[in-house]
Amino acid sequence: MSDDPARLAVWNALLASAAEEMGVTLWRTAHSPNIRERRDFSCAVFDAKGEMVAQAAHIPVHLGAMPESVAAVSALAPWSEDDVAIVNDPYLGGTHLPDVTLVAPVFAGGELIGFVADRAHHADIGGMSAGSMPVATELYQEGVIIPPLKLREGGRLNEALFALILRNVRTPAERRGDFDAQLGALSTGAARLEALAARYGNAELARWMAELTDYAERLTRAALADIPDGDYEAADVMESAGGGLLPLRARVTVEGDAVTVDFTGSAGEQPASINAVAAVTRSAVAYCVRCLLPPDAPSNAGVFRPIRVVLPEASIVNARPQRAVSAGNVETSQRVTDIVLAAFAEALPDRIPAASAGTMSNFTFGGVRENGEPFAYYETVPGGAGAGPTGEGESGVQTHMTNTANTPAESIESTFPVRIRRFELREGSGGGGRHRGGDGVVRDIEFLTEADVSLIGDRRSVRPPGAHSGEPAAHGENARIQADGESEPLGGQQQLRVGPGDRIEVRTPGGGGWGKDADA
Repeated sequence: MSDDPARLAVWNALLASAAEEMGVTLWRTAHSPNIRERRDFSCAVFDAKGEMVAQAAHIPVHLGAMPESVAAVSALAPWSEDDVAIVNDPYLGGTHLPDVTLVAPVFAGGELIGFVADRAHHADIGGMSAGSMPVATELYQEGVIIPPLKLREGGRLNEALFALILRNVRTPAERRGDFDAQLGALSTGAARLEALAARYGNAELARWMAELTDYAERLTRAALADIPDGDYEAADVMESAGGGLLPLRARVTVEGDAVTVDFTGSAGEQPASINAVAAVTRSAVAYCVRCLLPPDAPSNAGVFRPIRVVLPEASIVNARPQRAVSAGNVETSQRVTDIVLAAFAEALPDRIPAASAGTMSNFTFGGVRENGEPFAYYETVPGGAGAGPTGEGESGVQTHMTNTANTPAESIESTFPVRIRRFELREGSGGGGRHRGGDGVVRDIEFLTEADVSLIGDRRSVRPPGAHSGEPAAHGENARIQADGESEPLGGQQQLRVGPGDRIEVRTPGGGGWGKDADA
């Protein structure tokens, strides 16, 4: 155990900055607006055993599940310098197919000193609909499945594998550009780790990696020890494509400096894309626990050690192959977060906010331009944040398991044959209370050519709840407005074909209110 907190802080900054610099490389060199503008990617650094030691402040659902990708590609060992592994299979270390993870070993003086990894959401990875977020019933419909493979071995790129992947996507040139950006980010991370090893030595680097994970574990255990021992329960629902409501339940058991989260009683796996794989559910649980730590606490493998997650087999939170899972990563993860935080709120009523929008409101579209060039676009539309004991919720923000930016209207209109008609706050959609929840937004996009559209979003019938007698927020709404002005309501999970002049309007949920309004 280190008795030098200053050096711990320095080493945490050194390793985290390596991950942050990887992110800058990926952001500045990517081709797609989804990565270049929305920054739908994450980067992390691992030790030689494959334990995460540092991450950038990127996307929680990516980062919490990324250690399983590194564990999955470990079967490809032995490693050599300039190797790179690739994986997106949700049942072999991935989350959902559009999230493609690259992992590279890092050597210094011939010794393996760690790994660097990045995960990026590709705007299309094949499958039955443009954007690869379809209303699917099995994994095969969602895109090309990549098991753990070496994309580069000993510095030699596997061009045959690259060709196979690119032949199965709608926008191969854009995909190749984004993959090149991911490879560049790995090179940046490797260079930073090598520089640390050259300056301090391999042994010292390994020592402080271990110290940091142990320190994060101590902080996590201390935070859990401050919670009264006991069982705390919460439940909510997911909305199925057919209109039914599917239960999600969590029992959070705090015992000393450890916690068990049991999802027994949650709905079974579904013939739909809202299933989550175990890695995604564990990632959401770890995020909730991380929220209880000091803001400057390291985010690494140590946070996971005091957490035990019980996942019923063949359930919506632990699906079996080859169930569809594209929405589980983006929607079910949000509901897992809602119920785990709600359970913690029983023990920590003055710390936990009301529910936020509870959905990423995924919007994908694609088609073919007049010149025959294909296009595909993906975004998550922000909503409202739940109010808390100390103030109102933020409006028009990405919350919890997503942490992306918004694609500017100028970028969308200059890249795709669409026009942004409206992008504004949905006033009054946040829940009332002593502290009001944040408002959602209205996103109205007009199409200038024919296109296929997929909408995947939850909280379209059940409102995000308030807390401490705060009011629930407005639920989300989707609509198609035809060129002649006729409006048609759309479900939360829907695929459709649009023509020139048609518009899709997405109204996202607000966040729940906190506390009873004194003036009510």
